[in-house]
Amino acid sequence: MNKSLKIIVLTGLAFQLTNANSQPKKEISSNKQAALASITKQEASLISMSDKIWSYAETALSESKSAAVLSEYAEAQGFTVQKGVAEMPTAFIATYGSGLPIIGILGEFDALPGLSQKASPDKTALTEGAPGHGCGHNLFGSASLGAAVAIKELIQQGKLRGTIRFYGTPAEETIGGKIYMARAGLFNDLDVCFDWHPEDKTDANTQSTQALIDFIIRFKGKAAHAAADPWNGVSAVDAMEFYTHGLNYQREHVKPSARIHYLIQKAGDVVNVVPENAQIWTRLRDTKTTDVEETYKRVMKIAEGASTMAGTTYTVELVSGMHEQIVNRAGAAALKKNMDIIGPITYTEAENNFAKKIQEATGKPQVGIDGSIQPLEETRVDPPGGSTDVGDVSWIVPEITLHTTTAPKGTPWHSWAVVACGGMSIGHKGLVFSAKALAMTMVDAFEDAALRASVKKEFLERKGKQVYKPIVPDGPPPVPSEGK
Repeated sequence: MNKSLKIIVLTGLAFQLTNANSQPKKEISSNKQAALASITKQEASLISMSDKIWSYAETALSESKSAAVLSEYAEAQGFTVQKGVAEMPTAFIATYGSGLPIIGILGEFDALPGLSQKASPDKTALTEGAPGHGCGHNLFGSASLGAAVAIKELIQQGKLRGTIRFYGTPAEETIGGKIYMARAGLFNDLDVCFDWHPEDKTDANTQSTQALIDFIIRFKGKAAHAAADPWNGVSAVDAMEFYTHGLNYQREHVKPSARIHYLIQKAGDVVNVVPENAQIWTRLRDTKTTDVEETYKRVMKIAEGASTMAGTTYTVELVSGMHEQIVNRAGAAALKKNMDIIGPITYTEAENNFAKKIQEATGKPQVGIDGSIQPLEETRVDPPGGSTDVGDVSWIVPEITLHTTTAPKGTPWHSWAVVACGGMSIGHKGLVFSAKALAMTMVDAFEDAALRASVKKEFLERKGKQVYKPIVPDGPPPVPSEGK
């Protein structure tokens, strides 16, 4: 080979190497490597905590043992824990570090009534009629705390600066514990907040949730003998029926995005007495809080009219209201990059068979379980069904939300099937993935001021001029007497 030809060949080879190196494999920073190592180190403890909370299956504002599992772990890891915040005995905040930025992460741990289930793919109650984790909150709190601990270790080692704060948030399924925490100002000084939720898919969330208002109406009439002198009675049930008729006729005159639910809780006691008392629980939903509030005003007129027609009196008890979630696409994009580095969740043949049996038992196509990472979706104008008090937090601070597969595709949520998966390896794998993805993205939030600025800019633009006001009744949260 002559000299000139040799130079050409070497030059071409150098170009190829340079071109190849211009698109290197994604590198993980030393801090992210340390965060991942921390989750691996904690894995057995996180799964153990999740399984304990799964077995306790405590419902809203009664989650004393579940909250203790998480708060005691946080204390053992060096966090300062403030218990009983916002007048809720099972709410707490675990804090480590000092100064700015202040990054928060949410953790839930309440179960749902009547969903007790063994960790098996056939419907078999662990304790008949008892609660169960049909929304996967046993996984939620444990994974979030694991991510917070990973960040705490980096702050402790001087590799990150600032404050990490874990929020133990009870009663998401009922009154929305985060709303009371928001009312108490507990999120006001955060720069960014993170959360995740168990799902049948894995993605960085780019969709809002539905706003809602929850309330109870009690109609009061006058009892009388239903056969001897019914004309002397005033039927509370008549008023309630007028009210439900009004609700159902109202369905024609609300937007397609609106939802109206009700549950009759009391309708007299015996058939031979004109019923003196009736009680009905109503929930209104829509895409925006402003829209729900308009429907609520109309429904209040329906209640007044129903009471007038039946000749009763009535009272309205506000239970709570949840705001729609403000999406943060800048935060979702940062989260998605870290999810891609971790890679999809993979499952064993036994886990896939478990998933298919769940699908068979619930009447769904037996397609198994999908741990692949989904692309960022376009944000829809009208979100799919579902509400959460995370929405209220998102009106105070930029909120970044992760969804992680913890159950087979198509699994009906708030059901025994989700409970079954949350108590075995399918749920555990989702827990570990979530802890890793959240920890890595929190590293970004601590290190990258430009990311924080971008996330905040989008938050302010999407929030606009609307002023956030918690929708809860005056006074303390309705803590059950046994929970006080």
